[in-house]
Amino acid sequence: MIERYWSHACRLPQAVNRRLPAMAALLVICLLSVPAQAGLRDKVKKAIDERNQSSGELDTKTIIAGLKEALFVGARNGVASVAQVDGYFGNQLIKIATPEKIKKIEKVMRKAGMNKEVDQFIVSMNRAAEKAAPQALDFFTAAVRDMTITDAVKILRGNDTAATDYLKLKTYDQIFGAFKPVIIGAMNDVGVTRSFKQMMDKAKNLPMLKKETIDLDQYVTSKALDGLFSMVAREEQKIRKDPVARVTDLLKKVFKQ
Repeated sequence: MIERYWSHACRLPQAVNRRLPAMAALLVICLLSVPAQAGLRDKVKKAIDERNQSSGELDTKTIIAGLKEALFVGARNGVASVAQVDGYFGNQLIKIATPEKIKKIEKVMRKAGMNKEVDQFIVSMNRAAEKAAPQALDFFTAAVRDMTITDAVKILRGNDTAATDYLKLKTYDQIFGAFKPVIIGAMNDVGVTRSFKQMMDKAKNLPMLKKETIDLDQYVTSKALDGLFSMVAREEQKIRKDPVARVTDLLKKVFKQ
């Protein structure tokens, strides 16, 4: 069967034949992910890799390495983009805003001339997220290192954020658990709780505002992770679409087509 496929492939028109390396690589990866048919897998992999080497195309090992490299670079750049002053606060895509539950309080306070108290609260939440962000990198690195061939198949078949989706699936709960105590400590350091208390104390003096309770630790941690994964996804899209973002030789080689 394989020999028949290969002999037919070699006779295909040039335009179609140019697409075979990617199709062949995916075929190999799919076969490698099936526990049975070991002899067939080895035979197919050897035939395709030999053809790729002779034609200058990429072998399966290089493609998998390229996917891992893209994951690592995207994760590293995503973390770096948020783990700095204004990484969250200065980015309108991921800036942590006042919790929806107290939006009415914010609106009334601003109308009453209390912009300073509200602004201090918003800035302090974002500073806490920026301080916690570096904690994610170790978890991302471990997830990249442990990526299986089955994971690679899903990423190859997926959309332009498939690698980020993989990271989120593998690391979200772990990062949340690591982030939360750091967020709590950072919120104390940068005065989130103090700012919130001051804002709510001011709100007590305003008519028609009821007292609201909110778990700030949970809220800021969740928003911090949402923003982080959003930035990692943007980095992945850059690597897939923009040659300038392919900052290593391996990325340039794997994503050149």
